[in-house]
Amino acid sequence: MKKYIILPIVLIIAGAFFLISFKSKERAKEDLNIYKNLSGGGNTDLVLPAGFHASLIENNIGEARHIAVTKEGDIYVKLLYPKNGKGILFLKKTVGNKYQVSGFGNYGGTGILLNGGYLYASSNTTVYRYKLNDNDEVTDPEHPDVIVKGLIDRRQHNSKSLAMDNNGNLYVNIGAYSNSCQVEDRVPGSMGQKGCPILDSAGGIWQFKADKLNQTYGDGVRYATGIRNVVGLDWNNQSNSLYVMQMGRDQLHDLFPKYYNAEISALLPAECLYELHRGANAGFPYAYYDQIKKKYMLAPEYGGNGKIESNKNYLPPSLAFPGHLAPTAVLFYTGNQFPEKYKNGAFIAFHGSWNRSPEKQAGFFVVFAPFENGKPTGKWEIFANNFAGTKDVISPRNAKYRPCGLAQGPDGSLYVSDDTKGAIFKISYNK
Repeated sequence: MKKYIILPIVLIIAGAFFLISFKSKERAKEDLNIYKNLSGGGNTDLVLPAGFHASLIENNIGEARHIAVTKEGDIYVKLLYPKNGKGILFLKKTVGNKYQVSGFGNYGGTGILLNGGYLYASSNTTVYRYKLNDNDEVTDPEHPDVIVKGLIDRRQHNSKSLAMDNNGNLYVNIGAYSNSCQVEDRVPGSMGQKGCPILDSAGGIWQFKADKLNQTYGDGVRYATGIRNVVGLDWNNQSNSLYVMQMGRDQLHDLFPKYYNAEISALLPAECLYELHRGANAGFPYAYYDQIKKKYMLAPEYGGNGKIESNKNYLPPSLAFPGHLAPTAVLFYTGNQFPEKYKNGAFIAFHGSWNRSPEKQAGFFVVFAPFENGKPTGKWEIFANNFAGTKDVISPRNAKYRPCGLAQGPDGSLYVSDDTKGAIFKISYNK
């Protein structure tokens, strides 16, 4: 009698294992379809100008934010969150264009750069410095210098992105921990705080010395203010100035529906490229830039209604892009591999939006803006597209990839990181 009971149980268990195996194989097929052109350094599905091609050199390494490429072609990657206790990955190039991956630094964040024999990397409160050997390898990963500490972290807009000039000055973004400095953040109809106290320690770019240890706010200079949040920034050697991409404020319609409809709220305000000099003010939170009217408009939190212009002389943007594309990196191209039109121009990564409803979300591409004599010509074009893998992006979760960081390789190739699946792309040009 027992054998007749045992037999059905065995068949049920076997069937369950078969079903699990079948589903696993189906998932593997789906993964294969997604990555069939994105493995082993092969061609990708990115849409690029004629003569350019892209290869996927790493994948699934963690939420890869900003990156830096050494003169040997090795790659440092800053992870938004540590993976297996490591917030910085080192991709060491080996035979056959493969990479050996190791890691260090038990903190997340975004900023990372190579300069003067050091690797600089940031958490959301601190900037660290690591000494490099002649091969650009970190010599003592467990004991970095602390360059800046005690920076404010209120979770919202808390990445401390980095840039450096040619005189030993370090520039750090300290984003506003607010959408628009309302008394009650992101609450419909809530008005702006008088004097916006956020601006005493956030909402701008701070300048510190790159070689001085244990600096705090008191050692730095608030280089520029009125900037809601900057993830992408770079030093332009032609103009000898800092350029940044500001992420514009959100939710004009959601917070003030009597002044803005959903369609215009999906387009405004602009994502602005600014050339910054000491003392610059880009207007946050009192005004926003309307790229359609080409004017600063008074923010609704401070008495605006979408029609009233600001009467302040805020810094005019160098370029104004459509709203809610989420810029995350700026890179001035100085290599010789790409055609001449790209020399000294700016590549800008747009991470992709979450707040353009009822319109489809937008971004998820890298654009190129040509420069002449250190200034943008006013034109721009989409350079690398189809990271999302679909035109129907209703939510960022629909995107396969979201470009985040940019870096130039020693051969003049362009590297792009993705912080969704943790991919690193290499874009090259063949004449």
